Amino acid sequence: MAFTLNSFPVVYRAKHSEEGWRDEYLERPHGTPEEEAAMDAARREALEEARNCYADMPLLNYTTQYGLGCFEGLKAFPRKDGSLAIFRPEMNAARFARSMAGLRMPPFPEADFTLACVEMVRRNAKLGFLPRYNPAWEKDTFASAEAGYIRPFAVAEGGIGVNLSRHPWVMMVATRVGAYFSGASDAVVTNRFRATPNGTGWIKAASNYAIATLAKSEAIDAGFMECVFLDSTERKYVEEGSSCNIFFYLKSGELATPALGDTILPGITRASIIELARDMGITVNERKVSIEEAMDETAECFVCGTAAGAVPISSLTWNGRKAAFASGGLSAQIQAAIKGIQYGAVPDTKGWMTQVL
Repeated sequence: MAFTLNSFPVVYRAKHSEEGWRDEYLERPHGTPEEEAAMDAARREALEEARNCYADMPLLNYTTQYGLGCFEGLKAFPRKDGSLAIFRPEMNAARFARSMAGLRMPPFPEADFTLACVEMVRRNAKLGFLPRYNPAWEKDTFASAEAGYIRPFAVAEGGIGVNLSRHPWVMMVATRVGAYFSGASDAVVTNRFRATPNGTGWIKAASNYAIATLAKSEAIDAGFMECVFLDSTERKYVEEGSSCNIFFYLKSGELATPALGDTILPGITRASIIELARDMGITVNERKVSIEEAMDETAECFVCGTAAGAVPISSLTWNGRKAAFASGGLSAQIQAAIKGIQYGAVPDTKGWMTQVL
């Protein structure tokens, strides 16, 4: 189980106007979790559709017509001590505000973002919709563990002509999520380009994911699990995966990841991994990584993101050439470290977890 459309019943919504932001919590149609689990497929589908439809919001808007929107993704984790906490929401809040500003929308206040995430999750947890900690998850270092996935997003007001959004909505919904990737995976370098200089690659914009979705679907059709993008200018430097940042643990002992710029999304899991790896005494460099260096000098490769965590890449294929990598070494250590903090199996000495319950 990765993502599911079966969202939790309590939703957060805010609307911008000339007076600022006005917000509310909406409780959508629902039964108890047990009642919903017992429903047949038709009833469950009808309930999901009812929760996912908003008659008071325009279908025709700058987001649906032109992709002028952005979103975030973060998780609430059931923890070993019985508590519930969100991983680094303040970083998502800051990135969301930057994304909205980058699209020339009024940015949503960062403090309000964090408070809304916490309160929405708390209300859904009180109704019983958040997963509970399962000690069995420790056996595979939380690879099979579940969490609550939080999806904040900005939606433009009604409009049909090409224009900016001056009074958007901000919505937050949540659902259960499980493993995004299952074990190590094979990747291929796509001939598509995710982003261009002076574009929106640094923004978590909805429109960025059209190319990513096409490229990944082509990779899957060719027998791969993931695609990897090169830069659009020189067509020689690795940038990122379809929806994840990428790391190369080189034979020299250096951990290298593409340097941030306006074509690469500044991942929160990426930033966390860099910090954890340096704590382990590993030399980490954010720099250009050519595809030739990646193919020739890499001992381990892994991708990372909110959904994926840190997942090893078994091989990378480029222009018909395949490079195989080891797995289960550094990526497993990093995955254990970050998941341990998130699920409360190890102390949160970083102060990364924001308590909900």
